[in-house]
Amino acid sequence: MSFQNLLRWLLPKEDHFFTFLERQAVVANDAAKVLAGFKDSGDAVVIRDRVQDLEHQGDRIVHEMLEALGRTFVTPLDREDLQKLSKRLDDILDFANAAARACVLFGVEKPTSSMILLSDKLVECTTVLAETIPHLRTQSYDAVTAGAARVTQLEKDGDVVFRDAISKLFHDPTIDAKDILREREVLDDLEKAVNRCEQVADALTSLAVKHA
Repeated sequence: MSFQNLLRWLLPKEDHFFTFLERQAVVANDAAKVLAGFKDSGDAVVIRDRVQDLEHQGDRIVHEMLEALGRTFVTPLDREDLQKLSKRLDDILDFANAAARACVLFGVEKPTSSMILLSDKLVECTTVLAETIPHLRTQSYDAVTAGAARVTQLEKDGDVVFRDAISKLFHDPTIDAKDILREREVLDDLEKAVNRCEQVADALTSLAVKHA
């Protein structure tokens, strides 16, 4: 047993670090659901404002975690791993927020079918993450690995949607340049949000391998 692991075993458990990550995952999932709701509400400004509020909420959680790290000598996971997971979860929120803002900035009145598909993939990915991250607390690393694998597959599915959508944009002669720019910006932000979900999954897999 390493010295750091021995200290973790001897000293009081700092389980609130798991709580920070769990809260971040839930907020990311909430933001994804709000963004996906654009297909039903049709009000881009309302969606943007709600996603932005959740993004600010996520920022506050990150700040709380950083302050707690500064006060804590021994953490339940390596500091670098905690910070990496927190940063990747925050990135999901940032890109969801960017997608919502792009819809307002570029005047997207209703999402395209490709935007809807990618938004739905983001909801699926963040739902799995919100269900998987609590398994870190209980050291259920088989469940962590299984959840991470599911997110990785969803991201690959989302990547196919993104590539197909971009290809259609540039090969359809009936779409003008403004529409291409508008749709490309939103799709790009959505794809990056889904991609960050996979990066969280990669970090979770590495943790499971390290600690199992």
